[in-house]
Amino acid sequence: MVWQAYKKVRANKGSLGIDNMTWEVLENNLNTQLYKLWNRMTSGSYFPQAVKEVSIKKGDGGKRKLDIPTLLDPVAQEVVKSHLEPLVDSKFHKQT
Repeated sequence: MVWQAYKKVRANKGSLGIDNMTWEVLENNLNTQLYKLWNRMTSGSYFPQAVKEVSIKKGDGGKRKLDIPTLLDPVAQEVVKSHLEPLVDSKFHKQT
């Protein structure tokens, strides 16, 4: 699940995270990094790190807040999403 989540997040071509890890650095240690993430998630010791909040300009001249996580946090989020979504979706009514 972690490998599949990584591939899905990587395909989105996101930028580097608050931890300043680039995709190139991650890919040089991919097996080790994904194993560490999997190990923390399966042992219950995974906790996402704090995000960095930045303001970006909107088209109307206003600003909105954007949270920047670490590079691996979206992978962990995708693992949880892909596991829970099929279980939870069946509990909701289909819209017609």
